[in-house]
Amino acid sequence: MHKQYFYQALKPVFRIAGPWLLRGIILAGILRILAHPQPYVIAGPQQTVETRHSITCVHTRLTDEVEEWKIQRNLQLVREMGATTIIEFMPWLYIEEEQGYYNWGRFDPVVKHARTQGLTIITRVGMVPAWAQPDGGNPDANLMMNYLVPEHYADFARFVEEFTRHYKGQIDHIIIWNEPNLTFEWGYQPVEPENYINLLKVATSAARRGNPDVVVLAGALAPTLEPVGSQYGMNDLDYLSRLYALGFKDYFDVLAAHTYGLKFPPEEPPAPDVLNFRRVELLRQIMLDNGDGDKPIIITESGWNDHPRWTKAVSPGQRITYTIEGFEYAEDNWPWIDNLCVWAFRYPRPVNSYPDYFTLVTPDFAVKPIYYELQSWARGWD
Repeated sequence: MHKQYFYQALKPVFRIAGPWLLRGIILAGILRILAHPQPYVIAGPQQTVETRHSITCVHTRLTDEVEEWKIQRNLQLVREMGATTIIEFMPWLYIEEEQGYYNWGRFDPVVKHARTQGLTIITRVGMVPAWAQPDGGNPDANLMMNYLVPEHYADFARFVEEFTRHYKGQIDHIIIWNEPNLTFEWGYQPVEPENYINLLKVATSAARRGNPDVVVLAGALAPTLEPVGSQYGMNDLDYLSRLYALGFKDYFDVLAAHTYGLKFPPEEPPAPDVLNFRRVELLRQIMLDNGDGDKPIIITESGWNDHPRWTKAVSPGQRITYTIEGFEYAEDNWPWIDNLCVWAFRYPRPVNSYPDYFTLVTPDFAVKPIYYELQSWARGWD
């Protein structure tokens, strides 16, 4: 139909419906604007952490936080508590989803707000994008996200180099992988210290190419008593000894460590067959035995849990007491510790199980009593 006749045919329709159609379009536009408004987030003035205990650190979980105002509020609370440092996970999987293309948009706001709050950032990198997994990955198997084979170590190293270059001067501490002595963290491949050493070699060199001033943290071993041949992992003391036998000391600057109190008070003595807060002293002894005592340790995960039914939990009151006494013990007895980081500050959403009882702040920003007690201690108000 010729457009002239088409318009003529529609004239009666527009004459009747036109005003209402226009109103409908305007109303739809208004509703679209009002629906789910996104707050405009301003970083604000530069802040300084006020603390009397610079050892204080928390492990944040902003990896899957979507709304920027929540990122900002989370980090404001960290600074107000008196913590100087955060640990944050920034997965390879999220940044290089397509090989050779790097998307920093998820984490640039985290870095911006953390630095505005005056916080030091230590980041952990890991998790494998689908293109670097065997056969392109299996979307139905979450275990593949940790499945990294030697053929892709160089790809991971290239990512690490890009990461340290992109965040040079903003993030100068990087942890290479997480709990490599657990099969879960290798996509349920057999745990072999040789594999982690080979990954660490190429990743550390790459990190230093991207940022010559970077501090490389290695280890972050899971405290575990798994026996030889276990399908779940390797005893952390045995694993660290094996690493040193393979030349570990040449490939990192700081040892990252995880040490949880479970049901024990912080002063409970360490022993090879016990998992407690002072187990980190056994790791330290292995460093000394291998002539590596000049390097510090950063405890990147620690704490107690107060779930009412978990068998490894303590009461809320004990959790507060043990946590503060743990910080005091570390300051008084561990001069080789740079930071002690509590797991975990806040989750973006509930886990609906015992891990929720490791946090200091709930997903809806309800501040728990332990937060206030730590704040009082860190800022010298007690």
